[in-house]
This record gives sequence, structure tokens and C-alpha cells, in this order.
Amino acid sequence: MPQAPTRRTPPTPEAAQLLAGPALTPIALIRAMVTAYEARGMDSSDALMLAQITPAQLKNPAGRITAAQMEVISGAAMRELDDEALGCFARPLPWGSYGLLARGSLSSPTLGVALKRWCRHHGLLAPDATLTLEVAGEVASIALHLHRNPGPMAELCAVSVLRNVHGLASWYVDSRIPLQGAQFAYPPPPHAEVYAVLFDGPTRFDAEHAAIHFDARYLSLPVRRDEAAMNQLLQRALPLTVRSYRRDRLLVQRVRQVLANRPQDAHNANDLAALLNTSPRTLHRQLKDEGASLQSLKDEARRQRATELLLRSRKPIKQVAEAAGFQNEKSFIRAFKGWTGQSPGQWRGE
Repeated sequence: MPQAPTRRTPPTPEAAQLLAGPALTPIALIRAMVTAYEARGMDSSDALMLAQITPAQLKNPAGRITAAQMEVISGAAMRELDDEALGCFARPLPWGSYGLLARGSLSSPTLGVALKRWCRHHGLLAPDATLTLEVAGEVASIALHLHRNPGPMAELCAVSVLRNVHGLASWYVDSRIPLQGAQFAYPPPPHAEVYAVLFDGPTRFDAEHAAIHFDARYLSLPVRRDEAAMNQLLQRALPLTVRSYRRDRLLVQRVRQVLANRPQDAHNANDLAALLNTSPRTLHRQLKDEGASLQSLKDEARRQRATELLLRSRKPIKQVAEAAGFQNEKSFIRAFKGWTGQSPGQWRGE
């Protein structure tokens, strides 16, 4: 059986480093950690002080902390409580439990197999929660079903578990895995707007159970990590829950799919980025990382759509232009001549 990683205390950043960057993490998650301390008759003041979280912040319902503060207090609480689940489950998950789960799936050939193993093994450690990988058509979901009422730990439980497995999945395949949405089995909290930062895509509350949803094609990606990478990860694994991977190995495929299926809705980078739950700047940057450009992909999709319609239908040129995603017939004819050296009518033999 794989050995749990040695318990190490990472160096604590200076106060200026802890407070640098946007403060987006809701203080409600920290109050839940404090509740876990209180349930065990323990004092959380050292962990709070280590993360530079003041009593005033803790009492402020609208309080926020930075990602660095969240990493520090989570790590400190896990060590002091000896529970990597931070009191979310009836049975504590001793330090190293999530390392064992990650190692147990490392030899998987694909992400889909790795996630199935991870979910099954998680149930062995925390039997009051069931995690499942579900696929419905083109959408994959990781669903969290709780078998007991978590009370005040409900939000911390769902957010931490789903962000943990999402981060690990991205790490396994060394790729950003954009979410198509998330759902939670509790009412919208006062800080519901923060969920747009914590999870891609639209968020739904008051659902039957918690879950995250993403493109099922990511399940076929190979696991790209090895034992050496795992050892390095376990020295500082907590950033997995806050890291947004820059590279998306399926981005080009996803852009091609949108351009082919919804050309009328993807006239420009803003429209396309919105359909992909990202920003235009991020879209351009990530396509460049993959050796592609939005313009080349648009030209490819439009040319393929236009040639198919010209060959297989007798639609007027104006209708072909609209169906291929062009604003008008004139711009379509100009682009088509650039592709083929002929006008659409000449190419079709009219």
C-alpha cells in the first residue's frame, strides 16, 4: 500500500504576501473551520493568527480573505485537527488521506478511470458521503451525495470536496478543465456571487445534491503524471483548490465544435468566449499556447460549412453566407475567393 506523505509544515508567507491579491474567499468557510475546532474542544486562535485573520473579520458576514490566507489556515487546521476533511465528515481523514487517494488513481490510463477510482476510494474513507462520476451524453458530472445532515459544515464540505477533485483532475491531465456549471444542495448564501469565481459556469442552489459538470471528452485524456510528479505535488497540494490551469488541451476542439454548431452565435471573440465560459483575453492567450488562432479556426469552420452547403444544397449565396456565419454576402464572397480563387457561384459551377 502506498505510504502517506510525511507531515510537513510549509513555510508561512509574510503578512504582506498573505494579504496580496484579491480577497474573494468568503469568511463563512473559515467560520465552518472554527466550528470544527469547537466541536473537538480545540482553540483555533493560532491558526487564525497564522493566516492573519482577525476576530473582526471572522465576525463580519461579508468578510473575505485571499487565496493565500485560505491556503495557510486550511493547512494549519488540517494539521492541528489531523483531519484533511476539516470536520466535514463523521470520521476524520487523517493527514495524508488525500495523498493516498491521489496515489491510488495515479496508474489509471485515462482521467475517466482515475476519477472513478478516486470517487470509490473516497467512499471507503468517508462512508457518510458518496462521490460518483456520471456521464449523460456529452456532459460528465462529479456528484456528491451526503448521507447525513452536515449542518453548519454543508457549504465547506461541498465547496472543498468539489474544488479538490476538480483541481486534482486538472493536475492529472495537466490541463484546465473548464466547468459547464455547478449545483449545491443548500439555499443561495449571502455571498452567492463569489461562486462565479469558485466555479466556472452558472451555479444552481437548492439542488437535490451537489455536483460539478464538464465536457465528457476530458475523461478520455491520458493521465500525464508520474510518481516523481506526485511526490512533488504532495509537498504543497493545497494550491490545487485555487489554481486555474492555463492550458486547456481540448480548447481547440471545443472552439471548433461551437463554430460548427452555432456559427450564428459566434461572430466575434466576445460571443465565443461567453459560450465557453471564459474571457476574450484568456481565449486568445490559450489558443496561442496551443499554436492556434481564433481567426484561423473561424476561417476553417466557415470554409467547411460553406463548401458543404454549396455542394449539397441549392441555397442562394446569401443564405449560404448567413449559415456559414458571415455578416453579409459581400464579405462571404471576398473570403471565399481568398480560400479558393473563385467566387462561390463559380466554384459551384453556376
